[in-house]
Amino acid sequence: MQQIYKAKGRPSFNPLICHVADVDMAKKIVVVSPVALRLMEIYWPGPLTLVLPAVEDSPIAAPVSAGLDTLAVRCPNKDITRNIIRALGRPIAAPSANPSGKLSPTSADDVLAGLDGKLPLIIDAGDAPEGIESTIIGVKNEKLYLLRPGTITADDISAATGQPVLDRNEDEISAPGQLLSHYAPEASVRLNATDKQDGELLIGFGDIKGDISLSTSGNLSEAAHNLFKTIRNADKSSMRIAVAPIPNQGIGIAINDRLKRAAAPREKA
Repeated sequence: MQQIYKAKGRPSFNPLICHVADVDMAKKIVVVSPVALRLMEIYWPGPLTLVLPAVEDSPIAAPVSAGLDTLAVRCPNKDITRNIIRALGRPIAAPSANPSGKLSPTSADDVLAGLDGKLPLIIDAGDAPEGIESTIIGVKNEKLYLLRPGTITADDISAATGQPVLDRNEDEISAPGQLLSHYAPEASVRLNATDKQDGELLIGFGDIKGDISLSTSGNLSEAAHNLFKTIRNADKSSMRIAVAPIPNQGIGIAINDRLKRAAAPREKA
């Protein structure tokens, strides 16, 4: 388990996600409440991670939870991944396959570029269908908390459960992807740009064309799918990156979350 943290350069206080083959496997490692079960039945397999209380005498290694009494669990929507988990007969604890804090990979080539020489094997199952990481919902005392926005929105969760999704405590790191500086390219990032300044490459959206665009039609799902791939390509230009405004609604909330962290001040080594 420590090899994951070492390969990524990941801080030990940042928990991992346990990937399971199905709901029955999840029940062996976490306490599945009625509202959690409903979300699993609706959205699994798929891009929804749930943070739930770990079962007593949990079989999961302590570093996976970063010392917390909860575990993050998800059932991935790739058949090959679930088949591997079933063959092993146990969950796989794993983060995104990139150096900690850097741009998330959306293809096997991205993984190779970031972690070449640190992994014994890379399985190429095609590009990531969603483009951004899973939504993370914390369930505590049957209340729902948004820990990381994704393509399954808080409104989707509320509609499915009939109850509100509350904001998390910003001071707590209880799930992956919550560090202030995260998903960061090498170049600096300027947000809400309507035009570009000298030395910048402008990533457009909708009516703002830019040098390249997340979605020329202003489609938020398309923008989410293209987000990391587009920023990665922009980063190759050796220019500063400017990004057009993204509506902060629906999936746009998740896109803006990633962009805010990409543009945050970087920690000095």
